[in-house]
Amino acid sequence: MYPFHHLPFDQEPDLNPMSTNENNIASYIDHTILNADAGLADIQRICAEAAKYRFKSVCVNPIWVSTVSEALTGSGVLTCSVIGFPFGATPTATKVFEARGAIADGASEIDMVINIAAAAAGNEESLVADISAIADAVHEAGAILKVIIETSMLEETAKILSCRAAVRAGADFVKTSTGFGGGGATLEDVALMRATVGPDLGVKASGGVRSLETARAMISAGATRLGSSSGVAIVEGEQGTEGY
Repeated sequence: MYPFHHLPFDQEPDLNPMSTNENNIASYIDHTILNADAGLADIQRICAEAAKYRFKSVCVNPIWVSTVSEALTGSGVLTCSVIGFPFGATPTATKVFEARGAIADGASEIDMVINIAAAAAGNEESLVADISAIADAVHEAGAILKVIIETSMLEETAKILSCRAAVRAGADFVKTSTGFGGGGATLEDVALMRATVGPDLGVKASGGVRSLETARAMISAGATRLGSSSGVAIVEGEQGTEGY
């Protein structure tokens, strides 16, 4: 595994929410554009913003990974791709193929969606098998795996079970939401996920994080990464209007 706290000290964000400001908050943010109608100009804009503000990564659909990776060369900003997105209802072998392809195109972080139906049914072993296969492929390539739980669709017991499966499978992060499931991150879910996975996994709050105040609250609740399409508004202390 690649726990967030094993990063070199000079690459770690300041985890004290009381000292969070527009400078260090950027290191938490995966600057995100996942809408289906995003075009090249949108992707280029997001990359330019990420390089300017020094966000942690740019998160895009797989079709844009090579474009983003090339645009971010030398910037220090990572390239992140989603797979099995947004429903998670994709065979494991297909998710593995998709992850390997994204990594080959330049992604160093992969955000996968779990089999939500398996989580709702309480089938932990199915979740572990699915996540493990992708984790093995991702880690073999030296990349990071985040596991999207889609908390808005699950009862508390299923959220806990999903987080436990991610830990067992060797994931590096658990993540609240796709942003396409009818709900986003809540403070309660972030706190629950942190309590379940313990201190050694990252927790990514995504969906509805559109202001510095909300970002600070998510970090205080236990988040160590934030997924948002309002990254610029967050670091500038404004209210974002983007959907994700």
